[in-house]
Amino acid sequence: MITLRGLTKRFGPVTAVDDLTVDIAPGRVTGFLGPNGAGKSTTMRMVLGLDAPTAGRALVAGRPYRELRRPLHEVGALLDARAVHPARSGRAHLLALARSNGIPGRRVDEVLALAGLDDRAAAKPGRALSLGMAQRLGIAGALLGDPPVLMFDEPVNGLDPDGVRWIRELTGRLAAEGRTVLVSSHLMSEMEQTAGHLVVIGRGRLIADAPVGELLATGGSVRVRGPQPEGLSRLAARLTAEGAAVDGDGAGGFTVTGVTAGRVGDLAYELGVVLHELTPVTATLEQAFMELTADAVEYASGVAR
Repeated sequence: MITLRGLTKRFGPVTAVDDLTVDIAPGRVTGFLGPNGAGKSTTMRMVLGLDAPTAGRALVAGRPYRELRRPLHEVGALLDARAVHPARSGRAHLLALARSNGIPGRRVDEVLALAGLDDRAAAKPGRALSLGMAQRLGIAGALLGDPPVLMFDEPVNGLDPDGVRWIRELTGRLAAEGRTVLVSSHLMSEMEQTAGHLVVIGRGRLIADAPVGELLATGGSVRVRGPQPEGLSRLAARLTAEGAAVDGDGAGGFTVTGVTAGRVGDLAYELGVVLHELTPVTATLEQAFMELTADAVEYASGVAR
C-alpha cells in the first residue's frame, strides 16, 4: 500500500504537488496520469524519499521510505532508465545493487530472465544500452528484492510492441500476486489496457481516483434518434434542464453527455416520446482524460493558459 496524505511540494513560488491525498491499493494496477508537469514524477520521488515534502506524508506500508529497514525488499521502482553507470555492465549494476541490499547473487540471473535480457545484453555497458534495454534493466532492478510495492514511471518508453505487451502482462501478473503496482504513462491507449484503476492529477492536484470503467462512463455520451422532431425537442429541453449537454446531429437526433442512457429512456417514456435509437457511446480513455484535465494543462492549441 502507498499512502499519500496532504502531500505537498513547492519549489520556490511553484507548487508542484498540492495537498495530494490518495491510497494506492494492492492487488491491482493503478495508472498514474496527468498532463506534462502535473507532478507525477515529483510525487513518485517523494514516495522514495528522493525529494522531501514541503508538507504532508508519503508512506509505504505505513512508514516513510527513510524508515524502511530493507528498502529494496519493500519497494522497487523505475524512475530513470538511464541511471546506470555508463561503463558498468547491466549484470554488474544489478550485482552491486544486490550486494548492497543483502540479496543473493543468484537473484540477478532470475530478474534478468524476467526482464528478457540475455547474457549478451546483460554484458553491455550502460552507454551501449538502447532505451528499451535500459528500461528492461531498470525493471529488473525494481524486481531485485521481490518487493510487495512497485512503481514504474513511463515503463514502456523505448520498448517495441513485444516489450509493451510484456510490460502489460508483467504488471498484471504482479498485481494478481497481491502487490501494489503504480504505473505512470502518457500513452492513454496502453493504460486503458493495463490499469484497472486510475489516479489523475493536474497542476499537482487530485482530479480523479476511480476504476477505469467508471471514468470511461463519465466521459461517454448517449446517441438518441426518433421519428418525432417535436418530441425530441421536448426531450432535449428536459435533459438540458437537468444539466446534461445536448448536441443536435442534424439527422433527426442528438447526442447527450452528462446523463445515462437509462435516464434518457426514463424521460422519453415520461414525456411520451418515441425513440428509434438509444445508444450509450463509451468514451476512450484519451477522451475521458482530455475532458478531466481540460483546465489543468499549461498549453491548449498553442495558447498559454
